[in-house]
Amino acid sequence: MKTIGALLWEPGTRSGWSVEEIEIDPPKSREVRVKLAASGICHSDDHVDTGDIPLDWGPIIGGHEGAGVIEELGPDVTGFEVGDHVVLSFLPSCGRCRMCTIGKSNMCEMGAGVLAGFAPDGTHRVHARGKGVGPFSYLGTFSPYVVVNIDSCVKIDKDIPLDKAALIGCGVPTGWGSSVYAGDIQLGDTVVIIGTGGVGMNAVQGARHRGAKNVITIDPIEYKRDMAKVFGATHTTENFDQCREIVDQLTNGQGADVVIITVDIAYGHLLNPAQEMTRRGGTLVLTSAAPVTQRDVPFDLFTFAMSGKRLQGTLYGTTTARRDIPLITDMYRRGEFKLDELITKTYKLEDINTAFKDMREGKNIRGVIMYDD
Repeated sequence: MKTIGALLWEPGTRSGWSVEEIEIDPPKSREVRVKLAASGICHSDDHVDTGDIPLDWGPIIGGHEGAGVIEELGPDVTGFEVGDHVVLSFLPSCGRCRMCTIGKSNMCEMGAGVLAGFAPDGTHRVHARGKGVGPFSYLGTFSPYVVVNIDSCVKIDKDIPLDKAALIGCGVPTGWGSSVYAGDIQLGDTVVIIGTGGVGMNAVQGARHRGAKNVITIDPIEYKRDMAKVFGATHTTENFDQCREIVDQLTNGQGADVVIITVDIAYGHLLNPAQEMTRRGGTLVLTSAAPVTQRDVPFDLFTFAMSGKRLQGTLYGTTTARRDIPLITDMYRRGEFKLDELITKTYKLEDINTAFKDMREGKNIRGVIMYDD
């Protein structure tokens, strides 16, 4: 079928997204075609444009947050039917590899190829200008239609609004799980969250769900500081110095139990001031993506080791997509999880470059591309 999509022809050159006609093949074995309702605007796609995530191939169709309705089944599809509502997970879960079988499906071995430029079987489903187009995270949700493997699909109840559900394929569980699983926040903890965009705001929600006593955020943008209180922050600050002062007051100088880094880009100079706010025996969680080529990180290793702190990296918030995506939708239904409030502005696909510009300028918690019915 023919439709439109947003493509990068020269990743890493900051050339922006080209919205143009594409052709999508029918689904093959264990694949489905999904008509999307919406796609989230996430910083990870921008990393491909800027080169922070370098690719030596192109073109790529972006987008890795989406939700929609299954329209067509390929051969050998089980567990899904036409008309099912699904969230597309930016990392697949095969259920069969070692990581999946030990309960770490966020590191499913199938996910190793999400930036290889092909569908999981090594071929293309999307074509433009006579060339094969690689999908971001096997998905490519910057198009109203996608053909994806069922290992990237999570079925949800049909009463959940699909435009809100689209966010649960990446940013929401990544932030939430950074608090709930990676940070392992305990009742009464003091928590610092650095950066309150689409990921950090959900780390705030996760800290609240885990019963943190104090949730202090750092963000230079006033709008995001105001919104952080809506999501459960008890204190908001503009910078490290302000935050450190409040943490010292609240903990009698002991430091925060958990500090979580959810900024747009994890530059190395951020780690040491973050660990300085972490108490002895506490946990520093690094969620944000760093430039792939970055190697220099100024860090007080002596103090870190002698105080028994833990530096915890986390991919997808250490969540299990097939468990946690339905869990989050159920909490949303019960009024215990804020999704509506995450969406600051919606855009048409043709306005995608404006959406990314707004994201870089900090105007949105989350921008969302909406597709017409």
